Amino acid sequence: MKKLLLLLWFFSAAYSISAQQNDSLIIRKLFTEVLTKGQCYQTLDYLSNQIGGRLSGSPEAARAVSYMQQTMKDVGLDSVWLQEVMVPHWVRGEKEEGAIVTTKDRISVNICALGNSVGTPDGGLEAQVIEVKGLEEVKKLGKEKIQGKIVFFNRPMDPIHIHTGTAYGGAVDQRSRGASMAAKYGAIGVVVRSMTLALDDNPHTGAMNYNDSFPKIPACAISTKGAEQLSKAMHLRVAGSIKFYFKQNCRMLADEKSYNVIGEIKGAEKPNEIILVGGHLDAWDNGDGAHDDGAGCVQSLEVLRLFKTLGIKPKRTLRCVLFMNEENGLRGGLKYAELAAANKEKHLAAIESDAGGFTPRGFNCSAVGDTMVRFQSWLPLLKPYGIEKITWPGGGADIGPLSKQGVITIGLVPDSQRYFDYHHTTIDTFDKVNKRELELGAASMAALVWLLSEHGVN
Repeated sequence: MKKLLLLLWFFSAAYSISAQQNDSLIIRKLFTEVLTKGQCYQTLDYLSNQIGGRLSGSPEAARAVSYMQQTMKDVGLDSVWLQEVMVPHWVRGEKEEGAIVTTKDRISVNICALGNSVGTPDGGLEAQVIEVKGLEEVKKLGKEKIQGKIVFFNRPMDPIHIHTGTAYGGAVDQRSRGASMAAKYGAIGVVVRSMTLALDDNPHTGAMNYNDSFPKIPACAISTKGAEQLSKAMHLRVAGSIKFYFKQNCRMLADEKSYNVIGEIKGAEKPNEIILVGGHLDAWDNGDGAHDDGAGCVQSLEVLRLFKTLGIKPKRTLRCVLFMNEENGLRGGLKYAELAAANKEKHLAAIESDAGGFTPRGFNCSAVGDTMVRFQSWLPLLKPYGIEKITWPGGGADIGPLSKQGVITIGLVPDSQRYFDYHHTTIDTFDKVNKRELELGAASMAALVWLLSEHGVN
């Protein structure tokens, strides 16, 4: 504690009053501009309502690339370019997805295919269903009890966690790895409780991954209300008397060529030092991808627009990267990091917005030691705008690969309570985004970008 206080004193002493006053003035200008003349909400309107779901490899994803590339040019960025990346092309199929729980009655429940899943046979798939709470329970039950059945993963997100991302992280393994785990013991399909704390009829899709050592079996998500109905029916009836039927028409096609969309403002004093802001341009096909992650894309572009519009010349290069294929492959983030290393680019920091367009509360950050103390010394400048903390650890999926190159990765942390109500659903639409909250997030990122550009990380 004594060392921490000494470091804070050192940074505050070195941080002159005149510098603080200038930073305060710039940050005020950034917030004033975005809250009175912001463009990110209008950009998101078009991205969501005119283009919609933008799953990698789809025509909508290609339209989003063209639209955001042109929007960057219209902003007047110094350079705008596309970075080629091959991406997976999974399609949900045109026919309606559906499921039925068979007891003495037939109960329809809402499902959707999980991303990357194979489809069912043409006539659908029906079998006895067995309920488990997680991957370990599948192992314990073994082949004798799993063989030939549909496994129902029904572990809810834990409601005790205040930050809902922690609850999501504690439950999502059953979605991502459940199918292959069940297939290892002879299951013919899996149904997974949706990743949300809400009790409703909106199934949540999301990526799942196959282990090629085991058969690829169909995997779907069931709404939380449907999960409760299925579980209740199983507990009320004799074991083995409940059957589950579902039908989905999804399939994986050949990889498609796509692009990360990149624009930058060249630094006035240290142009070879890069500060990145970004989000992922792809979105699931069942909604508009407004919160996930249209919000992060338009906020990131708004950061650079603010600097251009206000005539603020950053010392270091500011780069906006809209990554392709975060949702079901992370190909864009991996390609960007690969080329950054090959081109020997020096990234000081990378900031990602991928937690929805809600009211910003702070940042999480991978910095440690003196660098973290420096960042936290900026909090007095940010707290008047609602940014209360900068915590460790942090980052984001698309910027994660850059961390291996020593890049400090930072994530914008909005209020998390509503995000997983909409995440990966048909209701992740533009009308769920509040204009002012979205703009506050963009301004908060811009303020941190200014401080990073002006003062560096050491």
